[in-house]
Amino acid sequence: MDSLTHAVLGASMQGALLGRWQGRKALLYGALLANLPDLDVLLDYGDPVANMTHHRGFSHSLFVLSGFSLLLAWLLRRWRPDPRYGGKRLLLCIWLVLLGHVLLDGLTSYGTQLLWPLATPPVAWSSVFIIDPLYTLPLLIAVLVAALWGVDDRSRRWQCWALGLSSLYLGFTLAGKQMAEQRVEQALAGEGVRAEALFSTPAPFNSLLWRVVALDGEDYHEAMVGWFDREPPEPVRLPRGSRWREVLAGSPQHARLDWFSRGVLRYDRVGEGIVATDLRMGIPGYHPFRFVLAERHDGRWQTLPVTRRLPMERGGTEQFRALWRRIWNDRPELPLRQWADRLQHGGSPATEFVQGR
Repeated sequence: MDSLTHAVLGASMQGALLGRWQGRKALLYGALLANLPDLDVLLDYGDPVANMTHHRGFSHSLFVLSGFSLLLAWLLRRWRPDPRYGGKRLLLCIWLVLLGHVLLDGLTSYGTQLLWPLATPPVAWSSVFIIDPLYTLPLLIAVLVAALWGVDDRSRRWQCWALGLSSLYLGFTLAGKQMAEQRVEQALAGEGVRAEALFSTPAPFNSLLWRVVALDGEDYHEAMVGWFDREPPEPVRLPRGSRWREVLAGSPQHARLDWFSRGVLRYDRVGEGIVATDLRMGIPGYHPFRFVLAERHDGRWQTLPVTRRLPMERGGTEQFRALWRRIWNDRPELPLRQWADRLQHGGSPATEFVQGR
């Protein structure tokens, strides 16, 4: 999630647990502590794929953060003791603030390695977009109330209510995810398609419209599903380009990307390069994580020792307006095929990047 959301969640939790004694400082301490796990973005692993797939790694591990919570609580009790509350309460607060960060990240589509250093695929429950105002707003209001009028019993009740309301909202997003997947599975079954894997994620900035990707051999199916749809979804079949996986067989970066994304990838030849696209994030044709993993030289494909990430494309106002309209009306369908066709050509910036012009 975005830094603001982590900050207000941490501030609300610490304000509710320690605000009676720490006052407004509890809000500041909670906000800073909640963003601590994301400092791993400062590390450079020397390769774009490595930088992507190691983010939310050790710093988001339940094991590491539990040990860190013990160490931090011990240090604070040793150097800055406060007789008004005990070490157990301090430890619980620190642990819950850090735990709240990584569990919330686990609800996004990116991938969070909660069990690092175990070699299990990252957790991506993908029920919340990385920026969701409906989740953040109650927490932000509660923190502003406490910051302006002080952390007293009344403001701490605001924080408790905000935490409860935001948690209920997360339950609503999980229900939306299940709804979208069931509708797409039924639509595909009507066409005689049984998907190898299914991945669903909310559309940008909301949980009313859902994007579902279904892998099907050499192809994949894209569909948009909304809570207010009257008609069944119409999944669009798109080429996945799986044949290019053979060229990438010797690439350790591809192996890690495949593991990190659980195989929800698309492959395209763009100019003289092979581009792998992580389909889990973004919207069709506009995905933030695209990597050049191999290039053709003297008639032979060669995997790159250091990959290249293509410029990030998020779509423009036309696409976001179309998504907004789609929330309330399921007809006409979005031009998913037209948007996705951009990946075959890389888009103007991407094509120039790959071909080196």
